Amino acid sequence: MSIVTVQLGQCGNQIGQEVFNAVCADVRGTHGLCSKKENESYRDACKERFFREEESEVPVARAVLVDMEPKVISQTLSIAARSGCWKYDDRSHFCQKQGSGNNWANGYSVHGPRHKEAIMNLVQKEAEKCDRLGGFFTIMSMAGGTGSGLGAFVTRCLRDAFPTSFILNHVIWPYGTGEVIVQNYNSVLTLSHLYQSSDALLVHENDVIHKICAQLMNIKQISFRDVNQVIAHQLGSVFQPSYTAEGGSRYSRNPLGDLMETLVPHPEFKMLGLRNIPQMPENSLAYSTFSWPGLLKHLRQMLIANAQMEEGIDWQVRPPRPGFSIPSSHPTNKPLHFNTSIANLVILRGKDTHSVDLGKKEKHTYIHQYTKFGIEEEDFLDSFTALEQVISSYTLL
Repeated sequence: MSIVTVQLGQCGNQIGQEVFNAVCADVRGTHGLCSKKENESYRDACKERFFREEESEVPVARAVLVDMEPKVISQTLSIAARSGCWKYDDRSHFCQKQGSGNNWANGYSVHGPRHKEAIMNLVQKEAEKCDRLGGFFTIMSMAGGTGSGLGAFVTRCLRDAFPTSFILNHVIWPYGTGEVIVQNYNSVLTLSHLYQSSDALLVHENDVIHKICAQLMNIKQISFRDVNQVIAHQLGSVFQPSYTAEGGSRYSRNPLGDLMETLVPHPEFKMLGLRNIPQMPENSLAYSTFSWPGLLKHLRQMLIANAQMEEGIDWQVRPPRPGFSIPSSHPTNKPLHFNTSIANLVILRGKDTHSVDLGKKEKHTYIHQYTKFGIEEEDFLDSFTALEQVISSYTLL
C-alpha cells in the first residue's frame, strides 16, 4: 500500500526531502545479501509505498508540500529535481507570501480555514493516484507557527476527509533553548489538538538528535541538515519494507496499519518513540563488526533505561522482578527509574535476521495454560491497558 506524505512548514519540508533521499538511495542500492528476485521485490515494494512512476521520467514522490512562505518549498523542489533520482510533482505544493510568524493561532485559525480547500484538493488528488492508499504521514515541527498550527488544522481535516485512513504525525520536539520564545505554548496547543485527530504521534527531539550527531556521528559543526539526515535515516529504517513475523516470506502490505496494530493498542496511548542501533557514520561500517545478541542486549537496555542512544547507557537500571524488592537508589543516590512502555516493535535489517532470538519465550511463560481455555494474548493486553488507566486515575488524585 502507498503512503501519502504531507510536509508542513520549513522543518517538515526539509526533513521530508531528506526522507525521500534516504528511501531513494536505498532503492537504488545493491543489497548483496539478497537474490536478484528478492532485490526486485524489495525495490517494487519501496516504490509503491513512496513513489509513483511516470513514463520516461524519474520516480515522483507521493507527497504534498505546504508552507506559508515560498522560499523553502522552492529550494526543496529544486534540490529534489537536481538529484536526477527522484522529484516532487510540480503541481503538488501550496505556498503563500506571508508566514505564520511563529504563532500557532495564526496557522490554525487564520491560514488553515482560509486555504483549506486548496490544500485538501492537493491531498485528494495525490490520494487518488494511489492504487491502494495505506494512510497519511505528516511531518511537522511543534515550535513554529505553520508546521504546528497549520499542521494541527490539516490533520483535523485529514481525519474528517479520510475517516478510515491511518494518520501518523511525525513531530519534531524543539530544542530546550534557543529556538522560538513561544515554543512551549505552540507545543502544548499542537499536542492537545493532534491527540484528538491523529492515530499516533512519532516524536523526535532535536536535543537528542543533536547529541547523536556529536557523539555517534562525530560531526564537529552540526547543521540542521545533519540533524535532518539522522532523522531521515531512522524513519527509513522503520518505513522501508520488512518481512512480517507471521508472513515469513512476504512484506508488510500496510506499514502504517501494522505500526498502529502493534504499538497503539489503546487510543489513550499514542505517543511513539524510536531507537536505532547501531548509529554511526557510513564510512565506519566497513571497519565494524556486530552480532545480533550484542545489539539486542544494548537495545533492550536502552529501552529499560530510557536511553536515546547506545553511548552512556545506564546499566544499573533494571525493571522490577516478581518477588524482589526495588532498591531506592544506586551509588550516585539517584532514584532508579526504569522506562515503561505499553507496546514495542523490533525491526531487524541485515543478515540472518530469521535466526535471531528475541527472547519471546520469557514473555510468554505460562500463557499456554490460559490459551487452551480460550484466553488469548490480546485478552491480557486489554486487561493490562484497563488497569493502567485505573492506576493513572488513582495517581492523579
